[in-house]
Amino acid sequence: MWTAAFWGGVAGSAVFIGSLVGLFFTMKKSWIGAIMAFGTGVLIGAASFELLLDSVHEGGLKTTTLGFLGGALLFTIVEFVLARKGGKERKRSRENPQGSSGMAIFFGTIIDAIPESVIIGVSLLEGGGVSWLLVIAIFISNFPEGLSSSVGLKKDGYSNRKILFLWGVVLVLSALSSLTGYVFLEGASDGLIAFIGAFAAGGVIAMVTAAMMPEAYEEGGAAVGFIASVGLLCSLILTHFQ
Repeated sequence: MWTAAFWGGVAGSAVFIGSLVGLFFTMKKSWIGAIMAFGTGVLIGAASFELLLDSVHEGGLKTTTLGFLGGALLFTIVEFVLARKGGKERKRSRENPQGSSGMAIFFGTIIDAIPESVIIGVSLLEGGGVSWLLVIAIFISNFPEGLSSSVGLKKDGYSNRKILFLWGVVLVLSALSSLTGYVFLEGASDGLIAFIGAFAAGGVIAMVTAAMMPEAYEEGGAAVGFIASVGLLCSLILTHFQ
């Protein structure tokens, strides 16, 4: 049980680590874009090769389709609401646009982190240990989010202590979400777990296309297309070592 909390915390810790790098070191925007692009590719691969394929195998195509579309739709609605509240550019490193809200950025990050962590806990229910691909994919994608958002919040006047506290909360919530996914879904039917996996995959795809890919291209330029492709290939390779 506590293994689920541990791995959820590991994945969520990347936001905190990224914030430390963003606050105390200087990193070129092109590097931020490259890391984000690589994370995008890895996440797309994890959603495709891990979550969706397992969902089809365990629950069938109909369950997978409903779960996937449901996750994508819910994330899109949440993203729309957050954008109106000021969290649209939560993964950016420039100063917050007028009318944007630091707390909206914080809550937007939580919306990204919780479903990802829950599915880590669910992966442990299948036996054979944690899904390394999911942990690595989420960690890589969380690092530039913490880095980029922290730089932006710093420019908006947030103190280092407050920024680190916010991302520390995200770390704790990630661990608890993974633990929750393991505890409450233990003994659940294969169909339900398949639906949840597909639901998470839909949310992940909607998130990377709406939030990560635009920021990666803006920061890293045309090269991010190739870097994201390498990330996707790494996902495929990792599936053969689990």
